[in-house]
Amino acid sequence: MKIVVLAKQVPDTRNVGKDAMKADGTVNRAALPAIFNPDDLCALEMALKAKEHLEKAEVYVLTMGPSRAAEIIRESIYRGADKGFLLTDRKFAGSDTLATSYAIAQAIKQWQPDLIFCGLQAIDGDTAQVGPQTAEKLAIPQITYAEELVEIDGKNIVIKRRLERGIETVKSMLPVLITVHGSAPACRARNAKRVMQYKHARTVSEMQDGNVETLRATSLQTERPYLLIDEWSADFVKANDKYLGLSGSPTKVKNIDNVILTQKENKTLTASDTDIEQLMLELLESRVIG
Repeated sequence: MKIVVLAKQVPDTRNVGKDAMKADGTVNRAALPAIFNPDDLCALEMALKAKEHLEKAEVYVLTMGPSRAAEIIRESIYRGADKGFLLTDRKFAGSDTLATSYAIAQAIKQWQPDLIFCGLQAIDGDTAQVGPQTAEKLAIPQITYAEELVEIDGKNIVIKRRLERGIETVKSMLPVLITVHGSAPACRARNAKRVMQYKHARTVSEMQDGNVETLRATSLQTERPYLLIDEWSADFVKANDKYLGLSGSPTKVKNIDNVILTQKENKTLTASDTDIEQLMLELLESRVIG
C-alpha cells in the first residue's frame, strides 16, 4: 500500500511586511520565515494513522519548492514518514494552483499510490484548489474537508468530513485523494530516535552548499544511502513546459495590501439609512471590507 502526503513549506503569514511581494506579483519567500503548512501537518497525521491500520504500507512525502523546502521532508520523516521527495526546478517558479497541480500530478504518476493526503489549503494562498485539481488530473475520486479517519482496509476508506453546518461520513473506493481540514487531529511530535537517525538527510542541492554540516551529511550518505532525499525535476516527471511556472499560470496577482486594524475612538450610530451608509463608505475607504 502506497500512501502519498502532499506537503508545502509556506511563508509565515503572521509576519507579512512591505517586502512580501515581488514586482512580478509572486511571493517574496526569501523575506519571510518558512514553516510547515499547518493543514498539511494534519494530513501527515491522518496518513500515519492510515499506515497503522494497513499491512506493509509506506508513507511518502512530496513537496514542491526550492532546495530549502527539504526541511519539511525531514520534519515529516522525524514524525514517521518513510521517505520524502523534493519536486524542484526553476521551471516551476511562479506557478499558480493550475500549474502546481499539474506538476504534482505528473510526479504522483511515478508511484500510482492508493491514497493521497494533503491539507485543505495553504496559508499563503487559501485557495483550497491544489488538492481537488490534482485529483481531477489523476482522474481519481476526492474527499474534501476530512476531519477523522473512521475506517480503512485495502479497498475502501471511511472518512468523517467537517462541513459548515455539521458533519458527514462518506465511504470511497481506493485510490482516492483526501484534503484534510485544520480541525483534524494535530500531528504527532518528533520521534527522538528518528531525529538522530535522519538529521543528516539531505538533497543533492543541499549538499552542494558546502558548509560543514553538509559536508558531514555527504560523507555519511556513502555509508547510509537512506539519508539521500531524492530530487525530481520537470524533465524527470515528464512535464510539459508550457503548463509550468508563470507561462502555465492563468492566475496573476496584481497587488498585496497589508491591512492593519487598529483600535480608534468609539462611534455611536443610529438606525438611520444615512448613518449606515456613512459607515459603509468609511469601511470601504479604509479597505476593512470590499
